[in-house]
Formats: sequence, C-alpha cells, structure tokens
Amino acid sequence: RMSNLGAGLQKQNWDLATLPKFEKSFYKEIAEVANRSSAEVDAFRRKHQMTIAGRDVPKPVETFDEAGFPRYVLDEVKAQGFPAPTAIQSQGWPMALSGRDVVGIAETGSGKTLTYCLPAIVHINAQPLLAPGDGPIVLVLAPTRELAVQIQQEITKFGRSSRIRNTCVYGGVPKGPQIRDLSRGVEVCIATPGRLIDMLEAGKTNLRRVTYLVLDEADRMLDMGFEPQIRKIIEQIRPDRQTLMYSATWPKEVRAMAADFQTDFIQVNIGSMDLSANHRITQIVEVVSDMEKRDRMIKHLEQVMENKENKILIFVGTKRVADDITRFLRQDGWPALSIHGDKQQNERDWVLDQFKTGKSPIMVATDVASRGIG
Repeated sequence: RMSNLGAGLQKQNWDLATLPKFEKSFYKEIAEVANRSSAEVDAFRRKHQMTIAGRDVPKPVETFDEAGFPRYVLDEVKAQGFPAPTAIQSQGWPMALSGRDVVGIAETGSGKTLTYCLPAIVHINAQPLLAPGDGPIVLVLAPTRELAVQIQQEITKFGRSSRIRNTCVYGGVPKGPQIRDLSRGVEVCIATPGRLIDMLEAGKTNLRRVTYLVLDEADRMLDMGFEPQIRKIIEQIRPDRQTLMYSATWPKEVRAMAADFQTDFIQVNIGSMDLSANHRITQIVEVVSDMEKRDRMIKHLEQVMENKENKILIFVGTKRVADDITRFLRQDGWPALSIHGDKQQNERDWVLDQFKTGKSPIMVATDVASRGIG
C-alpha cells in the first residue's frame, strides 16, 4: 500500500516562463546588524555554537526587533514573553526571510518551529489572495501527527492577526473535516506525507500555489521510510519555490535530499556538526536484569518525584508493555498515563496535555510519541 502511494498523481511539466511570478525575498538588514563587524558576528556565532555554510549567509540578529518582522508578527512574539531569539531563530530568520533555500540543523526543542513559521506568515501576506480551487501557499511536511498538531498550534497563534487559515492533514482520524478545510481554502497545510498523497490523489487539494515548502524533522521522515512519498509530493510543486529543511542530524541521506530538492542552499548548524544527542541532557545507562527492572524503576520514580514539579517520561518498546507498566504504576499509586499508536488521536492529545501541564507527571510512551513532546 505504502509503496504504491502517489501512483495516481499526474507528473507535472513546469514551464517557469508561464508561471505567475511570486515574492520571496523580504529581508531588509537594519543598520545595527549591517554595522556589526565580522569579528563581532563570529564571536556571536561561537558563543551560540553556530556554524554556517553556503554563499552570502546573512548576519544573525540578536533581538526580535532586528529581524525586521512586520508589527503584526512582532507584537504577537513579544506578547509570548520570550526574552530573545534562540540560536536557530537568530540565524534562521534572516536566512528564511531572504528567500533563500535553507537547511537548519538543531536539536528538538530549539525553537525551530518559529524559525520557519514567522517567515511563512510574511511570505503568505505578500502573495495574491487564494482563489476558489486554489491549494495552500505554504506546505509543511512532518513525520508524525503529534508534531503536525504542534506546528499547527504555533501557526494558529501567530497567524491569527493576519487571518491566515490552516489545516492539519494526517492519518488515523476521519478525512471529512480535513477535506472540508481544504475545499474552503487554507493558506497553510501541515501534513504527514501519506495522508497528503491520499488527498492529492482524490483531488481534494493541489499544490500549484505552494511557493514555501518546509520539511521538518527531515531525518526522522527518512528513518520512517517517507522518502518516496516526499519525492512524489515535491514533483507536484513548482521548482522555483523556497524550500526549508530542518533536521536534528545531518547524515548522508539528509544531505542527498537537500542536494536534490534545494538550489544554492545556505545552512546553519547549532551545536556539533554530527549532532545526534541533546547536549543539555545527561544520559545514564544502567544495565539490570529483567527481574530487577521494575524495582529499579520504582526507586528512580521515588527519587525524582520527591520534587513535585518534576515530570517523568518512560519509553518502552511495545504498546502492550506501555499498558502493562501504566497499570502496574497506577496500582502502586503513581499518577501514570500511557500514549501509543493504538489510542485515538483525541486521547493521545489529552494525555500529552495532562503530562505537559503536570496534571499527570508520569507518562509511559512508545516511539510514536518520542518526538514533538516539547
């Protein structure tokens, strides 16, 4: 079934001469940034463990005001109370706003969603309005429904003032509401590859208007075997689009995808070049027998939960083990909930919310929930 996905899509022959022109370069470097010396810029990048690659990479910005976002975007950002841009944002915003193809390598939880969401809003507002039958202007591809929903929350929050409409297209839930959103017209579509191909094959949307394409967690999408679907989707998008790729790691498969899908791209890496683990996390490995596992787990729970603010995430290999351990913990009086692929989407969202807000500080999860728990 997966291998046949996209077989019904028409191959597009793009003639750039006849396609309508579109705006993608919006960055105007302000004087304070322009006047910074190379030494100052290098020092800032070193301090934030930032390395860059590519031709004419713009200087990083150090404050929200320096990014040059329009007032309607800036007010929303400042209302969130963030003190300053994160490292990926300070370098990634000028890169994205300049209309270039971008690769951003940064660990999960680095603020990368806003790195592409805010420039996407600026991009949309510079394009002609959607006509009836038009598909989205911005397409964000993500590996899992959890991440897709999280991205949608950010876009909804920051796109509100511009009346930007979005929808989230993913499997495991009824298609009806997603089809309704697409037929009414949305400027932004956040999608997992399989369900998007379903929608394209069924003629429920099209990608003719897409001029801003984001691949989020590109390494994760390749690990999950989505590359053939991604290629099919990108064939449906005009080749002079702006393409932005974000990944936690930079293996050769991701490099090959960047080389295929992007033109003259510029790149920023936050942290080490072979980034594979989050450096702010201490990893402790304990080797114990199966017999000792649960006792050892309870001992850790008792230590960690001495502080009522703490949260514990327990990863397991299978859905059955997730349910077994959750039952075992609850019988022992621990406030545990589980999340895995057999649960309905609304239940998974509820469990995630209970965990994030601290109402249920212990969550047992299979790999399905391992990304996007920001």
